[in-house]
Amino acid sequence: MPAVIFPGPEGRLEGRFQPAPRPRAPVAMILHPHPQAGGTMNDRITQHLYKTFVNRGFATLRFNFRGVGRSQGSFDNGIGELSDAAAALDWVQSIHPEAQTTWIAGYSFGALIGMQLLMRRPEIRGFISIAPPANMYDFSFLAPCPASGIIIQGTADTVVTPNAVQKLVDKLRTQKHITIHHDEIPRANHFFEHETEDLMRSVDNYLDMRLSPDCPIK
Repeated sequence: MPAVIFPGPEGRLEGRFQPAPRPRAPVAMILHPHPQAGGTMNDRITQHLYKTFVNRGFATLRFNFRGVGRSQGSFDNGIGELSDAAAALDWVQSIHPEAQTTWIAGYSFGALIGMQLLMRRPEIRGFISIAPPANMYDFSFLAPCPASGIIIQGTADTVVTPNAVQKLVDKLRTQKHITIHHDEIPRANHFFEHETEDLMRSVDNYLDMRLSPDCPIK
């Protein structure tokens, strides 16, 4: 997985990028958990998501938000991190301009940033949000949510409460023209410490369905 450095709004950003194995392959970008809680692009779940998309032939990027690892700048309460994500997506698209579809996957704080990016980038056609912090941040910006995706939550999560995530799912499901899947992983805490296999099975099952040629969700 080649190390890359590319320009961000506050200086360079550090990432890992797997180029596409074929022309017109889709793009995926993976966003890591909260920098002030130790989140980096080398987070275990972030790496699992990265490998999943690489194995499916996507041009795949994960990167460190500003102030993390070798990325320049300092934490900016989500505002600057959203700008980082937009710059990162610009960079992937400049390398791989013929991509027909873009996916975004985020875990915890990364899920928040990914869902904000959805609102700015109509080319994003699918999302995977793992433990989006619906009890800490206001997700009412998803009005309307422009793409279909899956929200995955652990039932024993004490950081992001399952009840808050359920309310977010219910609200999104009232919107037309999108389909929101919702999986709950039994016994899983916020870090899916013993349930990583169950988590990734959920991700893979969803991608199998969405990437099938006869999937009704476009």
